[in-house]
Amino acid sequence: MPGVSWSCKITNLNQNLLSLIEKCKSMLELKQLHAVVISFGLSQDDPFISKILCFSALSSSGDINYSYRVFSQLSSPTIFNWNTIIRGYSNSKIPVNSLSIFLKMLRLGVAPDYFTYPFLVKASARLLNQEIGVSVHAHIIQTGHESDRFIQNSLIHMYASCGNIMWAQKVFDSIQGKNLVSWNSMLDGYANCGEMVTAQKAFDSMLEKDVRSWSSLINGYVKAGEYSEAMYIFEKMRAAGPEANEVTMVSVSCACAHLGALEKGKMIHKHIVDCGLPLTLVLQTSLVDMYAKCGAIEEALLVFRRVSKSQTDVLIWNAMIGGLATHGLVEESLKLFKEMQTVGIQPDEVTYLCLLAACAHGGLVKEAWHFFENLNKCGMTPTIEHYACMVDVLARANQLTTAYQFICRMPIEPTAAMLGALLSGCINHRNLTLAETVGKKLIELEPNHDGRYIGLSNVYAVDKRWDDARSMREAMDRRGVKKSPGFSFVEISGVLHRFIAHDKAHPDSEETYCMLNFVVRQMKRSWYKDKEKSLKDTSMGDDLLTWLSF
Repeated sequence: MPGVSWSCKITNLNQNLLSLIEKCKSMLELKQLHAVVISFGLSQDDPFISKILCFSALSSSGDINYSYRVFSQLSSPTIFNWNTIIRGYSNSKIPVNSLSIFLKMLRLGVAPDYFTYPFLVKASARLLNQEIGVSVHAHIIQTGHESDRFIQNSLIHMYASCGNIMWAQKVFDSIQGKNLVSWNSMLDGYANCGEMVTAQKAFDSMLEKDVRSWSSLINGYVKAGEYSEAMYIFEKMRAAGPEANEVTMVSVSCACAHLGALEKGKMIHKHIVDCGLPLTLVLQTSLVDMYAKCGAIEEALLVFRRVSKSQTDVLIWNAMIGGLATHGLVEESLKLFKEMQTVGIQPDEVTYLCLLAACAHGGLVKEAWHFFENLNKCGMTPTIEHYACMVDVLARANQLTTAYQFICRMPIEPTAAMLGALLSGCINHRNLTLAETVGKKLIELEPNHDGRYIGLSNVYAVDKRWDDARSMREAMDRRGVKKSPGFSFVEISGVLHRFIAHDKAHPDSEETYCMLNFVVRQMKRSWYKDKEKSLKDTSMGDDLLTWLSF
């Protein structure tokens, strides 16, 4: 352009280049622009390098390792550059690197500022390492940043994440002029530590609440296993609170899944669509899990198939494979696993747990051994759950001796779940000698668990050892072990009804018991008529019913 100086042209060129970096959408684009920056001799110029570091370290499309390589080539990185890398690693799969960068920073004599510490505290929280978190807290005090509210809020989260709610409370109490973030951090801390009574009190005392406040309380109740209470809070939120977000809907979907509340689950799904919430992969995974656990496997498959395979991850595949396995659709479950491998999704420990569950339902012992051995081949270590599932496979398939030997050879101590699976197999396949041995071990393992005594009592009842069966009840009484009453949920027209064994508090209990007695009579008639599937001694069958119900 005539009349435009060379310096103006350079300035315009630099501004255009900065604008392109700001609009960058992928690492491929960023690398191309970075090459241009280098070719122009601007590889040490702060405006360009800061933006390159920000995208590569902080963007969801970024690459923290690339960011660190760029950072390492800087002759004089600014505190902003240091903080960007520390922040990037705190969000990454290797948050411990945040602390390594911080130590390097200190060794080089670079003074951290109040932006540095929240990312270090976050890294400590993600590592669940209170010792590191305390060290960072001590450094915060030494440098005079302990009164920064942003840092204090992050410390509350860190201590609560590490399970130290008392220290989280101390930090909270020390904050002058608590804001909504402070209250939410403390509320979330109580909820994550299972302190739901205190969490509810904190929530009720908050003058201001936002979607995070409601979501933290709901999620806390879900984690505590109080699913009905979680749904109750969600209904209150719908009536008087803010619009729910993804976190809220994932929590309430989980509550519906555990309650088996299909109608409410469908309502949640409709609410998501009606409110225009983005159907993120996390949300779709929770819907797949909810439908599968509520018995609506076709609906689960429908949600699953609507997700583009290129956008899936191992979590949604696990939810679908596990759902099919739970419904006894063994062949479909194994086929889906092969499809998952074809797509290029790498299985994890949970995938193999789902596959072992499928094998247990299908009696596929050979396939189960193959999957169990594959864990080590794929660089994974079998967990307690994998061993328990393998015991279940063998016990269901009447390979009881093999199952017992497998337990004895394990590199870990057997759990009640493993022995419980073996006991069930022993009872089902009438190996009462081994059942007695296993039942006694279960009582030794969990002497205050009512179900362990009842399990062994049932073994004795099947073997007509009525005195021994009675002695189990007496042993419970001597130890002061009370049988927890069984209960179930039934959903009628979107309303959950809770029924407790022998309880008549429900307003429709009279009609319920009439129908129950009718069903029991019909079952008995069918049972006595079907000689091939019934016990040979019908009088023993009546006795068994008596013992199983106590």
